[in-house]
Amino acid sequence: MAIALAAAVLSLLPIAAEARAQARGNAQAEQSQALRNSAPAPRPPASRTLPPTGRYVAESGEAFILDRSGQRPLLRFDRRDETWVLRPTAAPRGDIIYRNDAGDQLLRVTPGGGMTVYTPRAPGGSPASFAGPGQSLTPPTLGPAQMFQLMTRRSAMLSQALGRLIEINVDTDSAAESLTVEALILSTDSALRIARSPSARSSLDRLRSITIVDGPRASVTYARGDLRIVVAPVQGVAGRPSSARVIDAFLTPATPLRR
Repeated sequence: MAIALAAAVLSLLPIAAEARAQARGNAQAEQSQALRNSAPAPRPPASRTLPPTGRYVAESGEAFILDRSGQRPLLRFDRRDETWVLRPTAAPRGDIIYRNDAGDQLLRVTPGGGMTVYTPRAPGGSPASFAGPGQSLTPPTLGPAQMFQLMTRRSAMLSQALGRLIEINVDTDSAAESLTVEALILSTDSALRIARSPSARSSLDRLRSITIVDGPRASVTYARGDLRIVVAPVQGVAGRPSSARVIDAFLTPATPLRR
């Protein structure tokens, strides 16, 4: 798949408020957290009581889905588009800490199965309890026509927000399709979030394009006005950078925004 989008988007500017709202609403339906990881993630001891797949509610009031059906656990908060790929690390007292790819702590699980979730609303942690079954966080892929439509909407949204044309270029193969969709959504959402921040918006002054390619390892860099994302199908669901890493790329060496 090799798609470049540029001048055709000029005709879409400015976007009406209603169209922009519809595009944002479509983002969740288009959200892609696709391929299962081909390399097994570290496993806690067999005697450990692990939280089951399902929906959880924290004492802070935040709810989320935890999906442990694949090789790596996935987490998505209610009313959020992003699915986080969790990486387990050992902690004192036999606990397991689950972090995203930027190193942010999202969950802590005790040997008995007790769970604490960490969010901007509760940075010190809030106990969470099982509330019932939850949906799978592995969505279907898009075809070429839907991919082009997604690129068009996303380029137009970002161009409207920044007041100039932002090109979106995709050069990935079919094996990377779902990771590409997710990387496109996460990267443009991250840029839109920064654009709404008076203190951080200047970091987008040189942004002219977003380029997504495939490779052996997921990465994100921002140089000479181009945000370049590498997606890696061999890494499965972990084969694309999260929004936290995209924001870090835009804002480095400034203090990064978080969820």
